[in-house]
Amino acid sequence: MRVTEDLILYMGLSPGDTCVMTAAVRDLHLAYPGRFRTDVRCTAKELFDNNPYLDDLDENDVSFRKSETFWRNKPNTVIFNDIDAGITHIKMNYDMIHQSNTGAVHFLHGFICHLERILGLRIPVTQFKGDIYLTEEEKRVPLSMGWDRDFWIIMAGGKYDITAKWWDPERWQELVDVFAGCIQFVQCGEKGHFHEPLRGVIDLRGKTSTRDFVRLMYHAAGVVCPVTFAMHLAAAVPTRPGRFRNRPCVVIAGGREPLQWVQYPHHRVLATNGALPCCDQGGCWKSKCDRIRPDDDRDDICLQPTLTRNVIYIPKCMAMIGVDDVVRAIDQYFRGGVVRYLK
Repeated sequence: MRVTEDLILYMGLSPGDTCVMTAAVRDLHLAYPGRFRTDVRCTAKELFDNNPYLDDLDENDVSFRKSETFWRNKPNTVIFNDIDAGITHIKMNYDMIHQSNTGAVHFLHGFICHLERILGLRIPVTQFKGDIYLTEEEKRVPLSMGWDRDFWIIMAGGKYDITAKWWDPERWQELVDVFAGCIQFVQCGEKGHFHEPLRGVIDLRGKTSTRDFVRLMYHAAGVVCPVTFAMHLAAAVPTRPGRFRNRPCVVIAGGREPLQWVQYPHHRVLATNGALPCCDQGGCWKSKCDRIRPDDDRDDICLQPTLTRNVIYIPKCMAMIGVDDVVRAIDQYFRGGVVRYLK
């Protein structure tokens, strides 16, 4: 008789990484139904709310306290087997990223291949997206914002530790102005990150929890953003009844990350890989695009910074993507008929 195995998965990375990791939990349980009881410890555990594949393994038991002590003492260790309690503790990561520039791999495969290696099992990918579940209340009642028609989420900024993903703030405003009266944009962004206010949008910057953002995404007709949490959530969150199965999403990506690593099948990803010497083989993976400070790792600085009119540096690969490029990508969804303009 097969014995059920208990797993606790640890992941301290960003909400975008957590969103992608939900696919690994789904596919592990679909491949081996009934074999595992699984729980997670991560920075955005709200993304696992209502998840049918999770069990609530007690954080107060001796095994959990032992594992926490173990991780603190040996932070670089990937796996800890608590023989007495029968629990396997796994630190999740995606080492496959080191193959991303030359391999035919997507971010989604990273966590799954990590589990395959640790558990010694074959885990087929069943769906090319994360796995997010909503309550009936979240599906029925949109987030209150004084608007009851179709809208698009716009993420016009990013984190200060990865400024190489930023696009020109003035271009974000030009984009909103082009679609004035035709698309209602809802501007989102985490408090403390760089998100310049836009005119003509519904401003929800710093006003949404993780679950609020999941609910907002469910009711959104489309998304426009850089490579960030929103693009992963756009693929992972199901669409409302009456809409097409895949939510439109336009991603301003530049050349920092290889296209095959970030693109979901139904997204329009505006990439410049291969057009510049610095990203002629995949992506450059640089993080900063700014004046070099004494404490900066110079190997992590963009090689071709471009100064915008409002004195913000963005990578040349992002500057090469014009407002008209983004307009065409968004309009393609409307011309194809999967969404409709407000007028």
